[in-house]
Amino acid sequence: MTSFRQDARYALRMMRRSPGFTAVAVLSLALGIGANTAIFSLINTLMLRLLPVREPRQLVELLYRHPLEPDHRWFACSWQAYQYLRDQNRVFSDLIAMSPVSFNVRGEGLEPGRVDGAYVSGNFFSVLGVRAAMGRLIGAEDDRMGAVTSAVAVVSWSYWQSRFGQAPAIVGRQILVDDVTVTIVGVLPREFFGMQVGSRQDVWIPVAMEAAIRHPSRLASGQDWLGLVGRLKPGVGIAQALADMTVLDRRIIEEETKGNPNAYLRRARLEVEPVGAGLSQLRDQFGTPLLVLMGLVGLLLLIACINVAGMLLARGAARQREMALRAALGAGRWRLLRQVLTESLLLSSAGGLLGIWLAYPGSGALVRIITSGRARPFFQSDHIDLQVQPDARVLLFTAGAALLPGVLFGLAPALGTLGSAPASWLRAAGSSGETWFRRLFGKSLVAAQVALSVALVSTAGLFAAHLSDLRNLNLGFEREHVLLVNLDPARSGYSAEQLARGYRELLRRLEGIPGVRSATLSGASPISGAGASRYATAEGRENRPGEPRVSVNWVGPWYFETYGTPLLAGREFTFQDQGSSRAAIVNQAMARFYFGDSNPIGKHVTLELDKQPLEIVGVVGDAKYLDLREAPPRTIYLPAFQEARMYGHRFALRTNVDPAAVAGEVRRTVRAVLSGVAVERIFTLTEQMDASIVPERLIAVLSELFGALGSVLAAIGLYGLLAYTVARRINEIGIRMALGATRGKVIRMVVVDALGMVTAGLAAGVPMAFLGRRFAASLVQDLPLNGAGPVVFGAALTIAVGLLAAYAPARRASRVEPMDALRYE
Repeated sequence: MTSFRQDARYALRMMRRSPGFTAVAVLSLALGIGANTAIFSLINTLMLRLLPVREPRQLVELLYRHPLEPDHRWFACSWQAYQYLRDQNRVFSDLIAMSPVSFNVRGEGLEPGRVDGAYVSGNFFSVLGVRAAMGRLIGAEDDRMGAVTSAVAVVSWSYWQSRFGQAPAIVGRQILVDDVTVTIVGVLPREFFGMQVGSRQDVWIPVAMEAAIRHPSRLASGQDWLGLVGRLKPGVGIAQALADMTVLDRRIIEEETKGNPNAYLRRARLEVEPVGAGLSQLRDQFGTPLLVLMGLVGLLLLIACINVAGMLLARGAARQREMALRAALGAGRWRLLRQVLTESLLLSSAGGLLGIWLAYPGSGALVRIITSGRARPFFQSDHIDLQVQPDARVLLFTAGAALLPGVLFGLAPALGTLGSAPASWLRAAGSSGETWFRRLFGKSLVAAQVALSVALVSTAGLFAAHLSDLRNLNLGFEREHVLLVNLDPARSGYSAEQLARGYRELLRRLEGIPGVRSATLSGASPISGAGASRYATAEGRENRPGEPRVSVNWVGPWYFETYGTPLLAGREFTFQDQGSSRAAIVNQAMARFYFGDSNPIGKHVTLELDKQPLEIVGVVGDAKYLDLREAPPRTIYLPAFQEARMYGHRFALRTNVDPAAVAGEVRRTVRAVLSGVAVERIFTLTEQMDASIVPERLIAVLSELFGALGSVLAAIGLYGLLAYTVARRINEIGIRMALGATRGKVIRMVVVDALGMVTAGLAAGVPMAFLGRRFAASLVQDLPLNGAGPVVFGAALTIAVGLLAAYAPARRASRVEPMDALRYE
């Protein structure tokens, strides 16, 4: 320990004596370690961290996958189906049901607002092994369907703390949940926020209360939104659980779809997935992008480590006399090796500490990017709450990322101290030359940095091109100058008829706002998800088994004009359609699928669960509603004002000015016309589109950042080696200039040396770039692999950076005075 303290003190003095060297080395490592820590923290939160429940690895989730929609997985069943599966299965010790929702909560001394929560079965908390921090939790006695008189709720610790000020009298307090009086019977422990990763659920209510509260997605309406999670019995595996549950599930589906051979569920297949890390649509969205980014930051850290290794190698060569004197005075080789390793470990430790300091603001920025996206509509709250917190796994990862590079890349320069006898060191210390191995090793390190930088920059160009392609797709609508306004009439007290009249007046008033060209409303806006889906039967055509549903959207007059979707035939809806014969408009894809080349105008379509046919009055261009990457779905549009019930609450305004400039006037107009209707959100269509491609934006932006950092680190490595080489060759340069070499020849000598290292790096980096983009294409859908543009760009940028890095050392070499150089030691 005494020797270690001596080595540490000496290493700190060396770091203090060379502040420039120390700053560059520490910052290089901090950038690589910080980026790795930030990405790994998110991966840990979304994919690795287990739920704070009893034996989480025994939990599995039931999911459906349909062959027509292989990328979409879901599960939803009725209360009766849940009871059947719970009681009849032989593979689960118990089965729990839940349905994430959003409640309107108010009460005495409680500020009204919407709160994320869930309906849960009575055995939910007992199966998970969650115990109450105060009071009791929902139990089997609360599973009595329709037990409104004894309505109970459980709240989260954070909700109790933030909304109730941690009042000890919380148990027994009554609140209004969607206008139903509910008694709070318990508080959850601090660490438990539910099974939805990325969603903080604050109010929990028994499923038996769902019909009484009458949430818009209530079970009583026939919309079954219960998801199921089971706890495997000891010794039961995933395959056995799937086999047993598939048999039971088929019986339920056969019963529910009796008489309907084309039912969508008949072709769905059950899957059983481990869910010990929680349920999360965010994991499905961002799991692959985060793994891709982890690979990129791994390359960045490798570049940083090679950079520091090259710097240590150069400094080790400059300290040959010191090491020779130490050896001559009796220091053993292990003693010298330990001292050099101590210095490199202190550098990497300092880089690791600075990296942690950079990582958590960085991970916060990543969370803000992720939470700016549109949540998937199924099993996911619209509000994303992602808590990235350090734990033992993250700290161990950071420690490894800091110390392992210090050992590996400090070891190579340190081993140079073991290569020769002290006498040879003393002879070499007085000369200006260096061994061919040291020169070759140093150049190889720079070439490796260049190769990795080419791969990193070309990959960044590939992802940037992919993002550009997505933003420039033909979407079937014009995205610019459209303002979207979401209204929430749930608590307005207006009847359907009053709301319809108010919406008509609101549209008229909105069109009168200066700068607004047209206004409309709809049930769904582009890139926000389809309004609904139904099976369709066309006049004169028989349905074939396995045909997919068509998307349904309810729209107001001038909808297609406002969004810029072309009207190809027929007409748009008008207010005169209200109370007249039932009208419909179809898009090109639907018209072509059901009617071929014939004119669909005047023909009829009947939708599932609808006895009266719809007359097609118009055909419009195809537009995308769910995802930018999808093919435009077959879509039928129905008039929002034709039905007794209003289906559309999303208003859209096309403007001649910046849409944000009219947002204030829109709010005032809504308050003037419909004072009881809340304005839920105002945003632009462009913002909605960007929110739908957050994973692609995340990869593109960060890969560009990492590519730029990689290029800078490679430039620093090249500059450092050339500057060191020029300093070591001052005698040689002086002799050359004394013998007649011009400044131009000296500059050319240094630049050619730099281009040689860059060329060697390109020779290895270009094949790596092509292999890397093929690997990226296997992970990320629709990457543009045609053409070598990104690789050429990466190579050209690397050459430019290399020449820029060589400029200063070449200029310094050309200004050497021959007499001064000949006297230089």
